[in-house]
Amino acid sequence: MQEERADNGLTRRTFLGMTLAGGATLFAGGSARILAATPALTTKSPGTSSVWRLGGDLPVHRLGFGAMRLTGEGIWGWPADRDNALKVLRRAVELGVNLIDTADAYGPEVNELLIAEALYPYPKELVIATKGGNTRPGPSQWVPNGRPEYLKGCVDKSLKRLRRERIDLYQLHRIDPKVPMEESLGALKEMQDAGKIRHVGLSEVAPEEIERARKVVPIVSVQNQYNITNRKWERTLVYCEKERLGFMPWSPIGGSRGLREGEALEAAARDNHATVAQLALAWLLHRSSVMLPIPGTSSVAHLEENVAAAALTLTPTEWQKIDALANQA
Repeated sequence: MQEERADNGLTRRTFLGMTLAGGATLFAGGSARILAATPALTTKSPGTSSVWRLGGDLPVHRLGFGAMRLTGEGIWGWPADRDNALKVLRRAVELGVNLIDTADAYGPEVNELLIAEALYPYPKELVIATKGGNTRPGPSQWVPNGRPEYLKGCVDKSLKRLRRERIDLYQLHRIDPKVPMEESLGALKEMQDAGKIRHVGLSEVAPEEIERARKVVPIVSVQNQYNITNRKWERTLVYCEKERLGFMPWSPIGGSRGLREGEALEAAARDNHATVAQLALAWLLHRSSVMLPIPGTSSVAHLEENVAAAALTLTPTEWQKIDALANQA
């Protein structure tokens, strides 16, 4: 197959080779001018390669990896190509990613087992975040269960599957409308006190719910859907910025829909010799210092493209223009 070429004459493979040179150095700021030949890429955007201390004590590179897609269709069962799934996980770590997000509902159970199979014994600096409180009656089906005893069992089972003595970040996958939030989080607080959980996070919550939760247990992160064209949870992001909580946007580049070709952002991405997905991820990193995007993929090539987004640098004026284009998309 003929190699795809960027507008500046570089092949896609050459672009990735340049951008990924040095692997983890992307996150350490060592490739701030990788695409210096492109006039737009002259001023480093704040925080795109920085480190965030999750809970104040767990340093993570701000561009993580969401492992959900390393399962079967409908986020159900084992992936069609198990060896490939293992390769993706190992490649993520090779590239310097040290924050991997999963959940017991992904598979269910499959995702956590794959992570352990691919990466155990784990690198010392690797942070694994998992979630509990969402049951899976079948493919593409999700039903919250926030009963305290159920959640305690979830924690113990995740520990066993991940082969860990303590979970770095355990997130309540969804608030169960049938169970008072305080009861669900009280169970997680018990597990934290028992040394089975290091930090607790929430998912799909408003600022008012975070405030309630923090009266029960310290909260260090929030995982809500958020991307350049979907900012429904802007209030939550602003709250996290104020309170210095990590904000882990899921579906950071639009999920299975993605950002369609022909949208306003496509031209801006082309002008900067990047893909729309890379531009969307770089925008998130630029948008807020508390932002911890966790893009997911089952492709090594797409993983490498996503990681390369951390090195994309634009001027403040260009970011403003892209922000305006996104609002039109």
